[in-house]
Amino acid sequence: MTQPAATPTVRRVDLRHRYEILVDEKTAGLTAYRDRDDRRVFFHTEVDDAFAGQGLAAILVREALTDVRASGLRIVPVCPYVAKFLKKHEEFADITDPVTPEILQWLESELSR
Repeated sequence: MTQPAATPTVRRVDLRHRYEILVDEKTAGLTAYRDRDDRRVFFHTEVDDAFAGQGLAAILVREALTDVRASGLRIVPVCPYVAKFLKKHEEFADITDPVTPEILQWLESELSR
């Protein structure tokens, strides 16, 4: 794994329902969510191929989940990457809820709007 040229920064972009990771002011990746009550439902994470192999997805998701905790919300990991990250990082287990058929149905209706 190579290191990014610059220190990446993560920002929450509420209007777009996502967190973005930037390297040299360029968007390198994102993790998308929708909020339902007190839960932030993560459903997609991606890093641009030009920034692959730098560990940016892990930095992005860690910062996003830390922000969720600070906001007093809970996590629902529909996104496979977020779910995988949570299995390795049990420090977020206390604010993680399971993915249920109800959540999946709700998310599908949210995303089809």
